[in-house]
Amino acid sequence: MGTAIWVVLGIILVAIIYLINIYNTLVSYRNRFQNSFAQIEVQLKRRYDLIPNLIEVAKKAMTHERETLEAVVTARNEAAAFLKAAAANPGEASAIQHLSQAEGLLGGALSRLNVVMEAYPDLKTNQNMMQLTEELSTTENRVAFARQAFNDAVMTYNTYRQSFPPILFAATFGHPTDAELLEFADSEQIQQAPKVTF
Repeated sequence: MGTAIWVVLGIILVAIIYLINIYNTLVSYRNRFQNSFAQIEVQLKRRYDLIPNLIEVAKKAMTHERETLEAVVTARNEAAAFLKAAAANPGEASAIQHLSQAEGLLGGALSRLNVVMEAYPDLKTNQNMMQLTEELSTTENRVAFARQAFNDAVMTYNTYRQSFPPILFAATFGHPTDAELLEFADSEQIQQAPKVTF
């Protein structure tokens, strides 16, 4: 009888250790995708900080293009607000979707600004404008890389969470739903850096 008890206790101990491993892995993967989102947040904030400077330099040369400039500012402010909401809970699907939509609108507004800038040769040769547009282009690339890292981390988390046996315990351990990928509506355009020609 004594051996049977030890065998049962051994099985229970192995099961407990396995459950602890599942819990720790879920937490680790969630922390990875949250950290990845923080990297996106850093790059998007940098982007949002560059845009007002770009607009100020452009305003001086493009007094007749106020509508385009105001559209960029409005889109930037909306995207910044949705970023703040998504940063509060990067695992919430609706927050990530709203951020994706706002980023799509901002990308469209920036594209229109680039088209308008083409009509102002003096603006394209302005040293401040050149530097700001180069920084914005670099930031766009950083956003794309950070988004890719975030989506990779989300995929790893979701794959583990959906696999067997973790799926049996994920909700109990505080992981009731999959994390949402960050996909922009204009994902094809985002794959290319913004065109800045001089």
